[in-house]
Amino acid sequence: MGKMTAQEAAEWGKTLSFEKVWAMFAESDQRHAENEKLMAQLEKSIERLSNNVGGLNRSIGELVETLIAARLWEKFPGYNLTRTYQRLPIYDEKNILKTDIDILLVNTDMCMAVEVKHRLNRIDEVDYHLKRMQLIRQYPPELVGNKQLIGAMAGGAVDPEIKNYIYKCGFFVLELTGESVHLIPPPEGFEPKKW
Repeated sequence: MGKMTAQEAAEWGKTLSFEKVWAMFAESDQRHAENEKLMAQLEKSIERLSNNVGGLNRSIGELVETLIAARLWEKFPGYNLTRTYQRLPIYDEKNILKTDIDILLVNTDMCMAVEVKHRLNRIDEVDYHLKRMQLIRQYPPELVGNKQLIGAMAGGAVDPEIKNYIYKCGFFVLELTGESVHLIPPPEGFEPKKW
């Protein structure tokens, strides 16, 4: 629509009445209310989708954790880690949750805390496992006590770029391969860090 001339504007103004203006405002209010309703429905849909995606991520993580935990102790024959525990919470002296252990392998004098990710590809996750190891040592659950503590990181997939960083931090690295979990051979001279 182009510019109106003064005469066209005057003619258009004659067609407006109080009732017509009031009806336009009412229609505008109705559209605004409909838009707000649509926005609320959209927000609910986004929240449901977010919860579903979060639930799916949690489910995938739990599946990977279960697959890795199965007979994991066999991957470390020299350590004789014969008992396996999953999802072990770590509390401080005030009973406040500090962290948790995805998988804990234990024998009479040693234990291994294993952090599981569906994909190992981020340095900050490795750094957090280092911090977790310190928290486990600071607030050891009964299963850990004063036992020697070592660590590992496991993933459904392990990015090659992150593998060397994990080793430098003193952790073993495990990856799912088909129906089993595979201990990626550590570099020559690798010694696991002890906490």
